Amino acid sequence: MCRHFLVFLLLSFASSLHAQLTVEQIMRDPKWMGSSPSAPQWSADGQQLFFRWNPNQDKSDSLYVVSLRELTPVKATLAQLVNAEKEASYQYNENRSAFVYAHKGDIYYQSATIRRRITQTVEIESNPQFSFLEKKVVYTRNQQLFAWDIQTGETQQIAQVKTGDASPAIGGLRGAVGISNNSTNRQGTVSEQEQWLQKDQLRYIQVLNERKIKREETEAFNKQLPKEPELRNLPLEDRTLMGYTISPDGRFIACRLFRNPNPQGKATIVPNYVTESGFTTDLNTRTKVGAPGGTIEVVLFDRYKDTIYTLPTSSLPGIQEEPDFWKDYPGYREQQQKRKYTRKVSISNVQWSPKGQYALFDIRSDDNKDRWLMAWDTASAQLKFVDRQRDEAWIGGPGTSGFGGAVMGWLDEYTCWFRSEATGYSHLYTVDVRNGQRRALTTGNYEVQQAVLSNNRKYFYITTNEVHPGEQHFYHLRIADGKKDRITNLTGAHQVKIAPDEKHLAILYSNSVTPWELFLMENKAGSTPIAITNKARSESFQSIPWIEPKVISFPARDGAPVYARVYEPKKPDPKKPAVLFVHGAGYLQNAHKWWSSYFREFMFNNLLAEKGYYVMDIDYRGSAGYGRDWRTGIYRHMGGKDLSDHIDAVNYLVKQYGVDSNRVGIYGGSYGGFITLMGLFTTPSIFAAGAALRPVTDWANYNHGYTSNILNEPFTDSLAYRRSSPIYFAEGLKGNLLICHGMIDVNVHYQDVVKLTQRLIELGKDNWELASYPLEDHGFVEPSSWTDEYKRILKLFETTLKR
Repeated sequence: MCRHFLVFLLLSFASSLHAQLTVEQIMRDPKWMGSSPSAPQWSADGQQLFFRWNPNQDKSDSLYVVSLRELTPVKATLAQLVNAEKEASYQYNENRSAFVYAHKGDIYYQSATIRRRITQTVEIESNPQFSFLEKKVVYTRNQQLFAWDIQTGETQQIAQVKTGDASPAIGGLRGAVGISNNSTNRQGTVSEQEQWLQKDQLRYIQVLNERKIKREETEAFNKQLPKEPELRNLPLEDRTLMGYTISPDGRFIACRLFRNPNPQGKATIVPNYVTESGFTTDLNTRTKVGAPGGTIEVVLFDRYKDTIYTLPTSSLPGIQEEPDFWKDYPGYREQQQKRKYTRKVSISNVQWSPKGQYALFDIRSDDNKDRWLMAWDTASAQLKFVDRQRDEAWIGGPGTSGFGGAVMGWLDEYTCWFRSEATGYSHLYTVDVRNGQRRALTTGNYEVQQAVLSNNRKYFYITTNEVHPGEQHFYHLRIADGKKDRITNLTGAHQVKIAPDEKHLAILYSNSVTPWELFLMENKAGSTPIAITNKARSESFQSIPWIEPKVISFPARDGAPVYARVYEPKKPDPKKPAVLFVHGAGYLQNAHKWWSSYFREFMFNNLLAEKGYYVMDIDYRGSAGYGRDWRTGIYRHMGGKDLSDHIDAVNYLVKQYGVDSNRVGIYGGSYGGFITLMGLFTTPSIFAAGAALRPVTDWANYNHGYTSNILNEPFTDSLAYRRSSPIYFAEGLKGNLLICHGMIDVNVHYQDVVKLTQRLIELGKDNWELASYPLEDHGFVEPSSWTDEYKRILKLFETTLKR
């Protein structure tokens, strides 16, 4: 009897805890939830693993270390912390018998038998790498390039940036290049008055005349002497040096130069009203979409031939190809054709082959509709075609130098590798640059999301979502025959860090209801992962019976499968209300089976489900993880298919769960706030209420890098901006709208919501309200702000969807 009574009390206690789930609780400092490890980094010998962690709820994370022998994490000592910082920058030679690194502004070299400090100066040296067939270490100091000879210890300056006069420097270094910001030695004009004074001085002052004669005789004699090797000058003009890349044999130096045609581009000012001084201060932020952008050029210097080459990008295949959207603007198209339209390009990446015979260039058009991979043959000084990917929307996807950066390299001296979305999904390819022979290493309707080449260049270690779009697994891919071995098996996501000797893996793993924990395992199929940490869920967090959202898919109106998370209430409210949560960023995935970066929204969606709402969040058109066509489905019309996917989600909820179609709300931040506005403004019969958090209201106000890919530019594609910006559709508002925005938001500027506010006032709308947060940027940081914001959202839904 007592035992049954105790069980009853425990169940009642757990139930009471569950009933106490409130906005105040879930929006506290996230430390209450527990502590997840992050940033794993292996030691150079692969025997220890360092990571950031905060299991004791300190003010900030600390560095912890775990040994393969002990498997028990301990806080790292100061010496270990310093050593870990060094090892994070190690650059190895080809057979990994030696490495170089930068530490506190100096350069070090170490092998099995030698450890040397290459520099010890008050200036900062950085970016060490092996070159000259691994006989020298090359590094930079104040944008100057130096080479240290491993055998002799001699240091040679091999490149120099010069400012001002670009005339040749006498006594320069043979085989070196100087980079100057002027190409000529300009002389000022001499007036007639000055000429007369000079002649008059020499006529009457004998000493001056004698000195002039001696100087001219000396100059004439010096001109007859053998000249010292001169420092070669490269005209920098209006460009800025971004860095050097030197070939492995030390012969060629590739200089990346940034040209900004509009250095005085007008930036938006964001006022900061609440400051320590009591005075309003102005934050200078970014320019708006369409502002003239810069380009990145590359010049190559041949140290042996003392010759400078400029890449002939004007001859790239398809460089003059017009975008399809011009057909909507015949006048503009005709104008550009008269100007002999040729696109500008930027070179985003340079990779040298192992022996330096080729340099592989990743070249992007300024409209981002083309990516070329071109190999520069050092023997012929000619570019060879490797690959071209054309997309009338924009180039992107994992590993394609869009979102997430470009990843490419070499298998051997003649075979390069890269990723491309040519088939619609990001996959691995190789090309023999001698004959153009191309080979696909992976195929299928899934993405290769990470790719790392093994030390022996016989395998790729890849992470894909082949099993399910909402899972991430790690594989060995044998290059010879394309055979894949799956290494991980737990449902969820695996973020893998490979040990330097490739024998072990550090894995950050999570699932839908469990935040990230750290595991170790051998780098082979069938191995069992060993848990290293277990503090991601505190006792308080674990005491709450969180709903694990179901990951489902439903057909959109065009038949495409839309993946979604569904939170089903245990006790649905009799009125059958529902809420859609819209993730931000546009290109982001949230309907997956691992721990969401939207953890606050995960808890808030649980709270809504507890109150009887059906809650769903979908990976709408434009989201990550589903290939090219899904990513570019929003091209030229944001608020088109991405919004119709949400309307189809509502129809699914009505059909599947009996949701009342008149009691549907929607909320989200950033891009999610934008979709919320478009939903309430353009489909007012679908959504009865919505909370738009830090929303874009006019895409012409947003940044260039993101917006121009999707909508082109306001002055070249005004139709796309007109149909994609909520401010033009505000008259359609019928439901109840809550807008929340940080006033020092340097991403989506507060100006956006101010403009929309004025528009709503002029339209006479009275079913909306604005909550402003004076000390918040785009991503809120203060628990009080999070709490206030989500209490307002909850109040909105409770008072409108349950009436």
